[in-house]
Amino acid sequence: MKTNYLLPNRFKKTGWFLLITGVILGIIYLAVQESPDFLNFKVFAVADQDFLSPVRFFTMVKTNVFDEIIALLLIFGSVFIALSKEKTEDEYISKIRLESLVWATYVNYAVLVLTIIFVYGLAFLWVLVFNMFTILFFFLIRFNWIMVQTQKRTLKDEK
Repeated sequence: MKTNYLLPNRFKKTGWFLLITGVILGIIYLAVQESPDFLNFKVFAVADQDFLSPVRFFTMVKTNVFDEIIALLLIFGSVFIALSKEKTEDEYISKIRLESLVWATYVNYAVLVLTIIFVYGLAFLWVLVFNMFTILFFFLIRFNWIMVQTQKRTLKDEK
């Protein structure tokens, strides 16, 4: 099956490295709640707003980029894993990939709906931050779960 939209399989290893690094750094960031000083930079911002101040557009701001690095590691790692071909990519794997994506979308938005109903204040903002990543995480969990179950079933049938 021709899958031009998927990355080559070699991206999977890089993706796992980026994702695991991002998860470890993210846990450290959430636990410590501090960012390393050497990551303070002046960066270009399309929009910036301090608490109770007007929005500034197209400006330079001094900020710590630790959380941005973590977010990019999580996103690139997840995308590389999710959108890389399997070693043998066939119609069945494409079907699992599509079903997993649809399932992940349903679960992701079900979680979002529940948090809209039951979570308020700054806790809701944290949910929105995590929600940027959860659709990819739900996809990876289900896709890999189904792939492992399929491999187990295949090995069992071969015996």
